Amino acid sequence: MTQRCRKGALTPLFLLFALAPNAPHAEPAASLPPTRIVIVGDSTASPYGPERYPRMGWGQVFDRYVDAGLPVLNRAQNGRSTKSFIDQGWFDGVASELRAGDLFLIQFGHNDAKVEDPQRYTDAATDFPANLRRFIGIARARGATPVLMTPVARRQFDGEEPVDTHGAYAERVRMLARSESVPLVDLARLSMDWLRALGPDASRAQYLHVAEQGLADDTHFHERGAVQVACLVAADLKRQSLLDPAHVVRDTDCGARADSKRALATQRHPSQVLREESIAREQPGPHGGNGTTTAYPFFAEVPDLPWFLRKRVLHAGAGIGLHQHVHDEIYYIVSGRGIYTLDGREYDVTAGHALLTRTGSTHALRQVGEEDLVVMISYMKPQGR
Repeated sequence: MTQRCRKGALTPLFLLFALAPNAPHAEPAASLPPTRIVIVGDSTASPYGPERYPRMGWGQVFDRYVDAGLPVLNRAQNGRSTKSFIDQGWFDGVASELRAGDLFLIQFGHNDAKVEDPQRYTDAATDFPANLRRFIGIARARGATPVLMTPVARRQFDGEEPVDTHGAYAERVRMLARSESVPLVDLARLSMDWLRALGPDASRAQYLHVAEQGLADDTHFHERGAVQVACLVAADLKRQSLLDPAHVVRDTDCGARADSKRALATQRHPSQVLREESIAREQPGPHGGNGTTTAYPFFAEVPDLPWFLRKRVLHAGAGIGLHQHVHDEIYYIVSGRGIYTLDGREYDVTAGHALLTRTGSTHALRQVGEEDLVVMISYMKPQGR
């Protein structure tokens, strides 16, 4: 939508900004390339070179969630607020490349709150929303879809509860999304729910805490944290039908509910971690099998758990005798080598083989060679256990 005034000069951008909020939305032309994702924001989203690894912004890794048919243009800039992004010309650059069909993700707030820096500070009630309206206006003028995002949470806790450090700025984004009828990804809340579930200790690994580099940064992300935050964004875009699932190349089942801690109180029996040496049982080969085995019945006594997991180690010469199945069962060979007899046929099995025995089949297993045969076995518990 290039506009020209007399003598061929381009219409000033400030005039376009003034007109854009009331301009009709442009319809994507049939000849346009596939929809793209364009990201603007600050250092929590911006890209970094390999020399800064493992520091990464969530926008830098967002393309890991979508296929090549949905290009990602990450135009976020380290250290910028809405004010400095506009004043330094980054806004003009993005405005010139936006086009119809783009999904335009807008995440600011971290640096807008820096009252000590007049080059970046914006008032949460006035300048900040006014600047965001300019982003919304140019998107609509170009036929793109603007999406406002609240700023991602810093890793700051009061006991076990994450602290909202973006208060008025996050709330102003929410208010603006409602008043301008703009989709909202409430990343502040999503990331605080994620932090709450992780807790103060486990969350440290998601941020830029790298002892060997002398880094203890609770604002910026380690690669693993950037990937998790990108997942939160992708999941919410998909939930709102802003991201076509056909373009999504990995699962987005990530994060936690706001009531994740409260949900623990409703568990009849807690989750747990079990060390196998605490449950080891020396047993003869089961079902009439030869030799000696060691069984590890994981969570066999846990109530209300419908399935069963057993590790069985078949020592030299040991075996599981032939027996007919009254339930479905899966064996997974962890290490070693064995001969598996299934419905009258023998199979040479080794690490990485998975064996499914259905109800009615007969099977047997014997260890061969010098190495113990280690098997993980999964099946449904008998009724009443």
